[in-house]
Amino acid sequence: MMPESKANKDFPLQGDGAALYLSLGSNLGDRERLLRCAIALIGERIGTVQRVSSFIETEPWGFRSEHPFLNAACKVLTKLSPMQCLEATQQIERELGRQTKSRDGIYHDRPIDIDLLLYGNLHLSTPELTLPHPLMLERDFVMIPLREILEEDETLLSCHHDEAQTREEEDEHQANQ
Repeated sequence: MMPESKANKDFPLQGDGAALYLSLGSNLGDRERLLRCAIALIGERIGTVQRVSSFIETEPWGFRSEHPFLNAACKVLTKLSPMQCLEATQQIERELGRQTKSRDGIYHDRPIDIDLLLYGNLHLSTPELTLPHPLMLERDFVMIPLREILEEDETLLSCHHDEAQTREEEDEHQANQ
């Protein structure tokens, strides 16, 4: 478990914790084993894994590669702050063989990738982390597994979708003036 930090005071939790939705992907090595190991480590270090989607095979997004991805999503009940969750997922990525992070829209093959998608109804924008994930609605490899595990929480997704659509409409309105 990660040490207690000031960040927890910034995100007071109700009851058992916050619902954290994660996207996972792998396109190098034993992809299924890497995803299963990542999910197990998430359960040990971040919180209770409540739901896991099916694993789907997808083409790389944002770069060319001969290695297809295996993708999934999971829901975790966590008492960690968003930043603690980010730190924990990055540590899991390193332990499972990820050596570099994608930067400035330049993507590459990787043994494991874990992205924070949603943290309850929290909206957060820091240099390190933006929630909800700013590109999730554009990525079928994220949305297909996510929709599978959102059954009872559909309002959560529609809320974020409506907000993204409203931002797009506002941007378009400002561009036309």
